[in-house]
Amino acid sequence: MRWMYWLVAFYCLAFTTLGAASTTVTLSGRTIDKVLVVKSQNRLELLSKGDVVKSYRVSLGKYPKGPKLREGDQRTPEGFYWIDWRKKSDKYNLAMHISYPNARDVARAKEQGVPPGNMIMIHGTPLDEEYPEWYFSSLNWTNGCIALTNADMQEVWTLVKDGTLIEIQP
Repeated sequence: MRWMYWLVAFYCLAFTTLGAASTTVTLSGRTIDKVLVVKSQNRLELLSKGDVVKSYRVSLGKYPKGPKLREGDQRTPEGFYWIDWRKKSDKYNLAMHISYPNARDVARAKEQGVPPGNMIMIHGTPLDEEYPEWYFSSLNWTNGCIALTNADMQEVWTLVKDGTLIEIQP
């Protein structure tokens, strides 16, 4: 009877290992190792070993020029961060958290005596009966986040894993 326990444990381990291996999604056989956002171009690029493999139009904070300086300034941060967790969002469909603020952001905000802000995400667009999705993708409307169309966000969600580096450039 004890051998059945070990057999079940072996099968569970085997399926878990195979399942984990199949969750790595690639684009044209390439794994995404960096996300690059170029704010001046409203572009988010997925990179693999330094090569751009996919590019998307994004919406940014209402005030896209310059780095995020404090909570509530409606600017998208600039610098190096990580995609550190994700969730399904009632308001924005899918959302991936950016590790803002980093140490530099915290120090700058502390010097100015203001909170740096938090909860900067890459997310989809709201489903709104009054405004169609294309309306949101035609302007900068977020409070500092990076927004994509829902179809693009679904693709980024499957291609970019937690722990991926994100660089946000001016």
